[in-house]
Amino acid sequence: MTVRTGNVRLGIVGARGQGGFYAGLIAAGKVPHMSVGALTGRSSATETAVRERFGDVPYFTDPIQMMESGAVDAIVTTVPHYVHPEMAISAMERGLHVLVEKPLGVYTKQVRRMLAAAEERPSLLLGAMFNQRANPLFARLKQVLSSGELGAMRRGTWVITNWFRPQSYYDSSPWRGTWGGEGGGVLINQAAHQVDLWQWLCGTPSSVFAKVPFGFAHDIDVDDDVTAVLHYGRRGTGVFVTATHDMMGTDHLEIQCDKGKIVVDNSQRATITRLHRPMSEYSETMDPETIQRIVRGTTDWSEFSSTETVVGTSVYGEDHARVLENFASAILFGDELLAPASDGLNAVRLSNAMLLSEWLQEEVPFDFDEDVFLDELNARIRAEGDYPERS
Repeated sequence: MTVRTGNVRLGIVGARGQGGFYAGLIAAGKVPHMSVGALTGRSSATETAVRERFGDVPYFTDPIQMMESGAVDAIVTTVPHYVHPEMAISAMERGLHVLVEKPLGVYTKQVRRMLAAAEERPSLLLGAMFNQRANPLFARLKQVLSSGELGAMRRGTWVITNWFRPQSYYDSSPWRGTWGGEGGGVLINQAAHQVDLWQWLCGTPSSVFAKVPFGFAHDIDVDDDVTAVLHYGRRGTGVFVTATHDMMGTDHLEIQCDKGKIVVDNSQRATITRLHRPMSEYSETMDPETIQRIVRGTTDWSEFSSTETVVGTSVYGEDHARVLENFASAILFGDELLAPASDGLNAVRLSNAMLLSEWLQEEVPFDFDEDVFLDELNARIRAEGDYPERS
């Protein structure tokens, strides 16, 4: 689609919640080169709320009608998880660019269908709303790791358990905490951004072993506590821990490399330590006196390393606005997408692998059999008895 106005008219599928938040950012002028083209919702109450906030912006109760109205150049999908690929494909079939809210889908097979539809339409852009990639702190870490200056990764650990949700949260809607309605728990919902950041920063593992005691601390069927060990072969190991039951949760990330390490606390402050020489060289040549100083904790580490501190400065919403602006610039000016949807497949695959490992009670390859995962998912949807099986 050619955007004739020099301004991308965004159609927001889902005017409540996150969709309304995006519309507010755009209406407030925080997203250059983008305007609210139209919104969709399912009720007259939603339409009333839209009119009060955004005036005469076109409103539709049927997303397909919006896509065919000529009022929009692109859409963003702020709908239930299972529907993201469906809406994206429908939009691309009608010549519209698409920005998919996280997660890209519940399981890899449906994400692959969406990506295949995009490949058939190379003139259209398919992006993902991974707003944490726009956070200056994580953008800097990506730059450092991709440069190779810290050498190969040896170990990564992320404990991200500050997603506390009380039982009332899950009781607030019948689809929450279900396989058929939500498609999962903490992995696909609250920690989806960190799953993406993990594979963006550390790469994808060769295999995954996870312990996931479903409904560990809530009366739900899905994951509210996850501990996964990620195997990278000779590149080392990773540990990813997340939960929604820890009222005093932790957010601590460490990435140990051959030439230094990265430590991030609360996703707000990172310390990057660079060794003057690779760790392997120090290991081969270190004298007994220096070893004793390290053991006793009396070492002056400036002898061996230098440090850089990165402080996160993003106010909530700024990163979302950056992704929206980047999406508009990619459409209008050919800028590179910050988060192409093709990147998101690995995030879905990683969370799927963690679940499948628990379901099969074994270590599973990252390149697992997608039909096996779907069979296991459908078995749980059948057991709930409230939603259709997936294909």
